[in-house]
Amino acid sequence: MIGLWKTWKALSARGIMGINRRNADYVLKYNKRHLYPIVDDKIITKERAIQAGIHVPEMYGIISTEKEIEKLDEIIGERNDFVIKPAQGAGGDGILVIADRFEGRYKTVSGKIISHEEIEHQISSILTGLYSLGGHRDRALIEYRVTPDPIFKSISYEGVPDIRIIVLMGYPVMAMLRLPTRQSNGKANLHQGAIGVGVDLATGLTLRGTWLNNKISKHPDTTNAVDGVQLPNWDGFMKLAAGCYELCGLGYIGVDMVLDQDKGPLILELNARPGLNIQIANDCGLTHRAHAVEARIAELEKQGVKESPEERVRFSQQLFGHVKPAEI
Repeated sequence: MIGLWKTWKALSARGIMGINRRNADYVLKYNKRHLYPIVDDKIITKERAIQAGIHVPEMYGIISTEKEIEKLDEIIGERNDFVIKPAQGAGGDGILVIADRFEGRYKTVSGKIISHEEIEHQISSILTGLYSLGGHRDRALIEYRVTPDPIFKSISYEGVPDIRIIVLMGYPVMAMLRLPTRQSNGKANLHQGAIGVGVDLATGLTLRGTWLNNKISKHPDTTNAVDGVQLPNWDGFMKLAAGCYELCGLGYIGVDMVLDQDKGPLILELNARPGLNIQIANDCGLTHRAHAVEARIAELEKQGVKESPEERVRFSQQLFGHVKPAEI
């Protein structure tokens, strides 16, 4: 018991945020319940983002009922590649990524050949709520398939790497790059075996990685170093993330973004209950950074000042950036 207490004290001193603190001090405090549908439903998130002029993968169509499944051909048209996902899914479950057509059938991103009927069956499963939060009836979203920027070729396996930035009241506080692996079946999901790599907020330079809660420096499939990679258009990612506060009104969110080789940074989804593994990837706690942001907001409120997304990004980069891999 004494050992556990010492461990907890040591983690607390380093500012490591636990799930209870995250829920009580941040999720419950800053995220109003009535705003949750904006982030829990990918279609609503996408529609809000489009209205706000924030770039997202293009939406080809929505299927809401079994009857509408017959519209699939019309929605897909002549396209060779597309993505089908549950509007209220979580953790990447239920997502079907079609990379090409083959002899009247479809080829998934992993190379599996499937029929039109199998795609319809997947949509039907989505509609029944098989993948949705709470098992409620859902809608299927058909959208543009992101093509990852070539910079990720040497440090990713198959799927699409994504970037998560934790944002508190519009201020980015921590970032990580999530890299698919063979173990994660090409999904950028840490719980399924993807790699989390810390990212310096000021420069967009990758730091050391974590895989299955162990620190690593190389990708297990490509064996290339995951640290020291310069992410392109980093300031663009930071501004996109900061602007999501105005987009959804939630004060504590995880903003998930991708870098498309043709379209640049795109918002994939927002998360009202972002996980805490980002701290392992950065070898740094969230609590001290969150307190610094809260102190900044309190100071500005006294002056009657509210910062723009660009100003919030500048503050975060000056205070939390310029971390060298050797320091962690």
